[in-house]
Parts: sequence; C-alpha cells; structure tokens
Amino acid sequence: MSIARRVRSVELLYTRLDKEIAQFQSTTKLHCIAGCGKCCTKPDVEASPLEFLPWAYHQFLQGRALEALDRLKRSPSSVCILYSPLSLGDMGKGKCSEYAHRGLICRLFGYGAGRDKIGQLRLATCNIIKENQKDSYQDTVNAINNGLSIPIFSDQYKRLAQIDFKLGNTIVPINKALQMALEEVLHYYAYRPFPSKFKRSA
Repeated sequence: MSIARRVRSVELLYTRLDKEIAQFQSTTKLHCIAGCGKCCTKPDVEASPLEFLPWAYHQFLQGRALEALDRLKRSPSSVCILYSPLSLGDMGKGKCSEYAHRGLICRLFGYGAGRDKIGQLRLATCNIIKENQKDSYQDTVNAINNGLSIPIFSDQYKRLAQIDFKLGNTIVPINKALQMALEEVLHYYAYRPFPSKFKRSA
C-alpha cells in the first residue's frame, strides 16, 4: 500500500475516533485543563511509527522532513519533540505543536480505556483530572462499569495494525516512533517522484 493510502487510512481512523471521544466527553463532562501539557512531559511514552505517519508525510510535503529527522537524532531528551512548553520553568504547561497530526496514544489518553488482568475496563486518565473533576470522574467510572461506550486502547491499536501490520505493531519510545515514521516516508520517496497533486515547497 502506498504511503498516501496508508496516511489516508490512519486519518480516517482518527476521524472516527475523534467523534467517539467527542461523544464520550459530552456524556461524561470530563475534559483536559486548558494549557495543561503534563502528560506530554512523561519521558516513557511509547507509540508506533504508523500513528505518526500522517505527521511525517505532512513534514515531507512541507519540505521539513530532513530537518525534523536531524532534530530527532540530535535531541538528548526522551520527551516528545512535538511538545511545546510555555516556558522552560514550567514544563507542565504547554501544547502540542502538531496537534492536528498527534498520534493515537495522544488522542486516547484521558478518554480511552484499557483492560485489567480480569478483563475489566479501566479509564486511562491523569491524576489532575481524577483530583480536579472527582465527581465527574467517579460518575464516569461507574458508567463504564455499567456499559458506557468508551474507546478501548487494544481495539484502536488492532485497527491501526490492519493498515500496516509491521509499523502498527512496532511499539517504541515516542521520539523513536516519530523518527521511524519520517524514515519510512523518506525511504519510500527516495526513488519515487514527489506526489504530483502537491506542489513541492522545498
């Protein structure tokens, strides 16, 4: 499958997921605190290269892929390079610099569930939401136990892997996933012409 088709397939998955999450948020009233980026500062976030293929493809079309790849290779930090803190003094406040192209893990966290050892659904969210939205959080936990529809991590990753089994099942630190996504796009177009419907920008 071509890069462009894989990108469109991932984006379609994201469009459907975003609608599910919007419905979940509307029902539960759970929401991220404005300006909070604490979850993005975790140094042990892992992802698959496939979930960042749309980002990598966008970088390539904009002529920024090699620059982004160099930045990733030089970065000493394990925190996602796409995270943009408001200040170096407070890393917990900031935003994603590529929000439209954020990965699957970024979309699911806070509004998705995993299964515990006995198969029970557990909402995966942060302590800030748990502590500052206690009533909504507890109501949501109860509703999930009573059958409330919620995106499930394993289901979403299985759908992702159906697009590209290898890239979808490779789970690595997030910056490595970004690097691998860029390399996938650059390798693909190394001996192929630039996508004809896009004007080369660099």
